[in-house]
Amino acid sequence: MDLSGLPYVLLPMQLEDIETVAAIEASIFKTPWSAEMFRQEVTNHPAAQYLTLHYTERQALEERFPVRPWSLPHDHSLIGYGGLWQILQQGHVSTIAVRPIWRSRGLGEVLFAALVERAVLAGCSEVTLEVRLSKRPAQGLYAKYGFEVVGRRPHYYPDNREDAWIMSTPPIQTPQYGAMLAERVNRLRQRLLSEPQSVPAAAANDVREVPA
Repeated sequence: MDLSGLPYVLLPMQLEDIETVAAIEASIFKTPWSAEMFRQEVTNHPAAQYLTLHYTERQALEERFPVRPWSLPHDHSLIGYGGLWQILQQGHVSTIAVRPIWRSRGLGEVLFAALVERAVLAGCSEVTLEVRLSKRPAQGLYAKYGFEVVGRRPHYYPDNREDAWIMSTPPIQTPQYGAMLAERVNRLRQRLLSEPQSVPAAAANDVREVPA
């Protein structure tokens, strides 16, 4: 994903990111992964790739989110993350999240597209994921990248026993899929370049900081 000319950078998740990632995770999901789960994924799962999305205009961040000496260390430049597992020749999107105040900018799509691109580069034949039946916007995003419903997991989510759709791409190592992916990524890049990318207004409930 080409982010040149934009105030964002995609980086491999590092151990020093995990405290912030766990805080974002806890602010979004009803059954969040713990910091230790992310730590194990980063250190002991060689078939996994985890990415973090960072906002690079540090001065603007510091003005909007001043450091509080009494609060836990927290990296406000880290605004989203995602993970991809490679199981034999299949890629699987394990997680994806963006801070609530940074949503509706296409940044979740940036992370998602980057994970699909990495699956292609890793030689995966297809990419799969699970999504709640009620998450229609997410399903629409995945469909834009060629994902189709191929199955259903009953009572998959432990918080409310909601079913999950299993979604999968067609073969991704084809010229047709490569052209489609390139077109979608270019369209996303043009959208980002055409819209303001300033720091959003601070929100007291952006994240609940949690111990690592």
